[in-house]
Amino acid sequence: MIQDDFGSKADTVYFDGQCPLCTREIQFYRRQRGAENVNWVDVAKVGKLDLPVGLTQEDALARFHIVNVKGQLISGGEAFSALWLSLPAFRWAGRFFQINFFAFLLEAMYKIFLPCRPLLQRFMPKLPKQPDNDSQNCETDR
Repeated sequence: MIQDDFGSKADTVYFDGQCPLCTREIQFYRRQRGAENVNWVDVAKVGKLDLPVGLTQEDALARFHIVNVKGQLISGGEAFSALWLSLPAFRWAGRFFQINFFAFLLEAMYKIFLPCRPLLQRFMPKLPKQPDNDSQNCETDR
């Protein structure tokens, strides 16, 4: 888990920066209030040693993952719920999707989405290259 300069723990989001769909979604979340308290890691730009124990680069590119403030590696719908809990405007959704029935539905929808992702990527225009503001190869945005 990454710690900021003040020693406090923060959620760490692992995303596929080569995926235009994922990149747009992450850019949206990064503009939200509270996003400055999240560590954002572009898995396509980091090495194996920059990933938490239990997460391979292949798995991180195939599915959405977060290491939460407790140090737990979570993925899929549960990871989205954890991210939403970190962002004040989406906290209601994070709480809602922690309810067992709705957590199950979110994970089911995510599993349906994953096989469609490559097709959607082909139709999504490439984003213009953004300047890399990160000092450690997109490790964090701090």
